[in-house]
Amino acid sequence: MLEFSDQSNLLEQKNYRYELQDVEEPNLYRELFDYKSVPKIAFNHRVVPMHMPKEIWITDTTFRDGQQSVSPFSVEQIVTLFKLLSKLSGPNGVVRQSEFFLYTEKDKEALRKCQELGLKFPEITSWIRANARDFELVKAMGVPETGILVSCSDYHIFKKMHLTRRQAMDQYLGIVKSALEHGIVPRCHFEDTTRADFYGFVVPFATELMELSKESGVPIKIRACDTMGFGVSFPGVALPRSVPGIMYGLRHYADVPEAQLEWHGHNDFYKVVANADAAWLYGCAAVNCALMGIGERTGNCPLEAMAIEYAGLRGDTGGMDLSVITEIAEFFEKDIGYVIPPRTPFVGRNFNSTRAGIHADGLLKDEEIYNIFDTASILNRPATVAVDSHSGLAGIAHWLNGFFGLKGENAVDKRDKVVAEIKTLVDAEYEKGRNTVMGDEELSDMLFRADPDFFDSVSRHKRIL
Repeated sequence: MLEFSDQSNLLEQKNYRYELQDVEEPNLYRELFDYKSVPKIAFNHRVVPMHMPKEIWITDTTFRDGQQSVSPFSVEQIVTLFKLLSKLSGPNGVVRQSEFFLYTEKDKEALRKCQELGLKFPEITSWIRANARDFELVKAMGVPETGILVSCSDYHIFKKMHLTRRQAMDQYLGIVKSALEHGIVPRCHFEDTTRADFYGFVVPFATELMELSKESGVPIKIRACDTMGFGVSFPGVALPRSVPGIMYGLRHYADVPEAQLEWHGHNDFYKVVANADAAWLYGCAAVNCALMGIGERTGNCPLEAMAIEYAGLRGDTGGMDLSVITEIAEFFEKDIGYVIPPRTPFVGRNFNSTRAGIHADGLLKDEEIYNIFDTASILNRPATVAVDSHSGLAGIAHWLNGFFGLKGENAVDKRDKVVAEIKTLVDAEYEKGRNTVMGDEELSDMLFRADPDFFDSVSRHKRIL
């Protein structure tokens, strides 16, 4: 049958319905995943059209998947982070939802305290196992939507659950119907989508869910999970690893509305941000992330990264306050004790810091030459220079100006005498065999030794700021 598409404004074929293929032996895609070698990336040169949704957003799994990988947060830490997520999200809810565990008394207390805040965004959701007892937890906590684990690959169906595809699908559909009976919106987590038989199980299962959604009037959601980070965003990549192919297939053959489609990726092959971008670009409204990218093994997609990607793709922030990213990073390090690798984009202490003297000289002349964007105004993180044996006069001058907030006529030039005197002291340290960067306190002490009066004047300037 032919159907006119409001998205493409073209007549499209809608005459094929994928049925469940209830195979006797699991399809483990051994040609791609033989386990004894690096997984292969195969191409079939089938290119699907981009389909950026009218509205896109971010969902959060910091308190669910993320918290599984770090020392458990305290209730107070969860509440603080939830407030910061809301502040980052802004009035339009770019950070739309945040999911919580419900199993321990601490989980429940944290959820209740976040509910009591009365914040519009992010909406609180939960995550449960696919059994009736867990639905009672969701209902008791007054959570309107919950994630439900529904594993999709034969690795899980055959090898972990010891079921056939038909048995798995029937079990999953029964759980979803139970959620609907409890008045709960189900969000089905299609675990291991990127190793699943896409047209033999994923699409037929999604089709059944969409029929249930139409019958019930409840927007059943599908979260396509790249559980092992196998997703690839390149054009023409073959399924099951193709992120564009997964998004296209779910929309085009299972009729999943873009607003009911979500992507959850892991970073095992360094592709997590590119894959989340691809999910958005090819028709998925929501990408699931965790603050600082915490999560199983190599972690989830960093939420702060997708906040920046959102701004890049949309041309504005959607009302987000991106400076909160810096507040969140500082809270992780100072209050939670989480160590952020210093070169981590946007949140690491060295992400906009340079050591090379020639780069410092450029920063001194015009910050835009060596800084990715105005990090001071957008992230409340001014560009800095880490002083070491390679920083030169320009690096020391830039450090002085940045650390003491010296601008305009108050700014120090690399030719100033005090800069040369500090450089002499710095060089002496490295001649002794030092191989680490200079700390702010050390450099402040060197400035005091070089010129006590100047030190007093710039220190007063810093206190006034």
